[in-house]
Amino acid sequence: MLPQTAGMNGLADGIRDLGRASGPHGEVLLRRRTTDDGEVHLELVVDGVFAMDDVDTSTERLLAAAALSRCTGDGLQVLVGGLGLGWTAATVLTDPRAAGVDVVELQPALVGWAARGLLPSLAGVSDRRLRLRVGDVAAALAAGPGRWDAVLLDIDNGPGFLVHESNAPLYRPPGLATALTALRPGGVLAIWSSDPAPELLADLAAVTGAVDAEQVLLPVERDGRRYEYAVVLARRAGQRSGQRSVGGTGRG
Repeated sequence: MLPQTAGMNGLADGIRDLGRASGPHGEVLLRRRTTDDGEVHLELVVDGVFAMDDVDTSTERLLAAAALSRCTGDGLQVLVGGLGLGWTAATVLTDPRAAGVDVVELQPALVGWAARGLLPSLAGVSDRRLRLRVGDVAAALAAGPGRWDAVLLDIDNGPGFLVHESNAPLYRPPGLATALTALRPGGVLAIWSSDPAPELLADLAAVTGAVDAEQVLLPVERDGRRYEYAVVLARRAGQRSGQRSVGGTGRG
């Protein structure tokens, strides 16, 4: 998800609503915008607030790439927390090692629009590995200890720029511990943030069983402004079944 300040500068009035529905955080609106130079972009608006678009999807895709590059072996089970416009899930599906991709999204409308092919990232995807479901990712993590090889979280804007305070527990130490426990030994947790997140990194490194905690900074330029997003990662200590031991020590 992108900061509220980004996204709609320099756009023409060519707007077409693709879908509108009520959701847990108010009205959800999916629309297509055409820029002055003819470029077409998808936008998501939640409760009247700009949430994200597909002008630049590099950081959503890098969230998946960073996590998967740290995973070992084949037959990977991956959880994506937050569907967004689908780019993280779509990137996971390009990795042939991914055997199952669970996408948990709180907004029923988003899941429905994806199923109808309204999200270009997943349009035409008929991949049996992909499982889209409506739900709370925190509940999914708590219900699935030791289930996934990678957990990718892109909920709200990360801990430093929350639009909905109800998402805060996910980024606090108990929530991070639950997410880490949802991983198989050697599994990777990756969290997208709209800003560098040193406190999140420190909290994650301090979770029992977390190793190799690190932050990857992702500079992006939009509308003539420079933003610096981040992905915070850690692995669960131990070794994946059938793999050699995965070592390492946490660092902040």
